[in-house]
Amino acid sequence: MKLLVINGPNLNFLGIRSTSIYGHEDYKSLVEKIMAYSKKEQVDTECYQSNHEGAIIDRLQKAYYDGVDGIVINPGAFTHYSYAIRDAISSIQIPTVEVHISNIHEREAFRHVSVTKDVCEHQIVGKGLVGYLEAISYLKEKNIY
Repeated sequence: MKLLVINGPNLNFLGIRSTSIYGHEDYKSLVEKIMAYSKKEQVDTECYQSNHEGAIIDRLQKAYYDGVDGIVINPGAFTHYSYAIRDAISSIQIPTVEVHISNIHEREAFRHVSVTKDVCEHQIVGKGLVGYLEAISYLKEKNIY
């Protein structure tokens, strides 16, 4: 099983930005957790992060050609308004799980809307960094590969 984990804008600032919301662990720690869990679960996983909408779209499209079996994505703020990322997820037809570290439904009103949710297989919110591991498990358990 080949998975791609995509993180959008500001996720590289984990442990620095809004620690009361996102915690004190940094992005490197997140990647280490994902890779250790993936190794344990025998899942070939790549992590990718960009602050640029077009770069995320390019990586989603490349996933199609790379034969990726599933995607875990935290689009960051793009969740709430990027129809371009939504269209990219929809067009590649790779099972995708949307993850958010915080519970977007309990935060500011603009965060309650996810334009990407409806083109994803599943959404996990408010579980902290563990949400990424749950997303990997979800894809594996659903035999989506």
